[in-house]
Amino acid sequence: MDTPPFSELGLPDTLLAAIETLGYERPSPIQAMSIPPALLGKDLVGLSATGSGKTAAFTLPALAKLDVRQGHPQVLILCPTRELAVQVCEEVHRLGAKMPGLHATPVYGGAPIDRQLRALRSGAQLVVGTPGRLLDHLRRGSFDPSRIQMAILDEADRMLDMGFKDEMDELLAALPAGRQTLFFSATMNPGVSRLIQKFGNSPEIVEIQQKARTVSTVDQSYFEVRQRSKVEVLSRILDMNPPRLGIIFCNTKRSVDECTEDLVNRGYAADRLHGDITQQMRERVLKRFRDGAVEILVATDVAARGLDIDEIDIVFNYDLPTDPEDYVHRIGRTGRAGRSGRAVSFVYGREIYRMQSIERYTRSVVRRERIPSVEQVEGRRADLIFDDLKERLESGKFDAYQDNIDRLLEQGHTPTDIAGALVTMIREASGREGSAIEEDREPERPARRENRDARPPRDDRGPRPDYQDRPDRSERPGPPRGGFQAADGGMTRLFLSLGKTHGVMAKEIVGMLYREAGLPDGCLGRITLFPKHSLVDVPEQFVGQVIDRTRTARLRGRPFRMDVDRGPQERP
Repeated sequence: MDTPPFSELGLPDTLLAAIETLGYERPSPIQAMSIPPALLGKDLVGLSATGSGKTAAFTLPALAKLDVRQGHPQVLILCPTRELAVQVCEEVHRLGAKMPGLHATPVYGGAPIDRQLRALRSGAQLVVGTPGRLLDHLRRGSFDPSRIQMAILDEADRMLDMGFKDEMDELLAALPAGRQTLFFSATMNPGVSRLIQKFGNSPEIVEIQQKARTVSTVDQSYFEVRQRSKVEVLSRILDMNPPRLGIIFCNTKRSVDECTEDLVNRGYAADRLHGDITQQMRERVLKRFRDGAVEILVATDVAARGLDIDEIDIVFNYDLPTDPEDYVHRIGRTGRAGRSGRAVSFVYGREIYRMQSIERYTRSVVRRERIPSVEQVEGRRADLIFDDLKERLESGKFDAYQDNIDRLLEQGHTPTDIAGALVTMIREASGREGSAIEEDREPERPARRENRDARPPRDDRGPRPDYQDRPDRSERPGPPRGGFQAADGGMTRLFLSLGKTHGVMAKEIVGMLYREAGLPDGCLGRITLFPKHSLVDVPEQFVGQVIDRTRTARLRGRPFRMDVDRGPQERP
């Protein structure tokens, strides 16, 4: 669909200037069809898929009708989740960057209410929030709805699905009768229709038809996998094509916790997101995910709702959703902004019929794939190492280490042997321990059984969201090579007798310590790797526990010694 430029939609110059600064050339179909009637004051129902540009479709008319000289709430935007409320408010500030005096604030649960009270009292003109917390402010008297001119319901269908019907009814009933109401939703279900009939004023319906409910840039496939083998198959797929960023969707909080813990123990940079995570931790996890410090995010549907990150390469349906609409929302996290993406689903048994229902609903074919074998994974890993070496050689960005190589040559080693030993060390350093897979009785449908190493029973602490990532991604520099530096306050530095030459990685040390020593979440400090040893900062109160419980532990199949670090002069 060809759309007119933003300059022909009737927007004021201040908004056009901000749009030009942001680099937007032409509006999306939902924006082109929604903005003109919204500017005329008409009620509106916008039906369009996730990622189609709905946020700007209602934000631009809202800002156009806002009077920045008035210090009271004029526009109310309701969102289903905290993350979406924050993102919508950020979009408001981006599009309103050329409007001096604009004051917009997000209001949501799980955050300190006193900060929100100050923002509302200081004259917020546009309020973005979740139904529960907004209703709390309404009952407290800290939110005055009497002069609201425009109310916007973003993802109205999702808010109803999440059980916010009563809160939405009470909030909308408290608004002035003459206000303008915009309803935006991915679907028109009976709940949304009831809401429109009750609170809308003969709204104009804008619907963007799509031949398929999933984008063509997303490659969809599924694997038939038993529950106990999902982590092993997941690991193989990740190793075959390592993503920059990926999301794993689970149906329950318990499944999120168990999957995250298994991935961390296998050496992946993974973290979790579900309803029991505090708001402060959620924001921290999302920041680390956006920054690339966390490569794999394991989440429930509600927790991941509203994520707006374009660089996600792959989405996994670790547990197949029961609602086809949830499937569409999940895989819509990848293949965005013109990029290609991949969606992988795990099914087994009768779940295959659910997958067929999803295919009918999305009007697309989901390809069945065979699980990669250990040999295929190893071959792919070797190919990736070869490609990296070739690129490094062709770029010339490497140190010659001529003296070291000459010494090896003088000792009778051939160049081929030296290169082979180096590649072997690289593969050992980047390898992950996997589990064997047992073939099912039916040859065409291989299932998997993990032969997991014996380990202590899992307690109720959940996964370790704050584990240290790779050293080169850490914001905290380590001590000088071979030098001695005191640990941070309250921490003790421990010496570990394995290092880089043994193929040890920081995340493997973290996984081993949490698993063997039973440390509480996020307690570890700086981890620094040296060629033949490593240094780990541990809270003082856990030093004895760590040393005692790791006496018989192994790391990458090797025994090791762990003790309080006494400095370079006393190290072996």
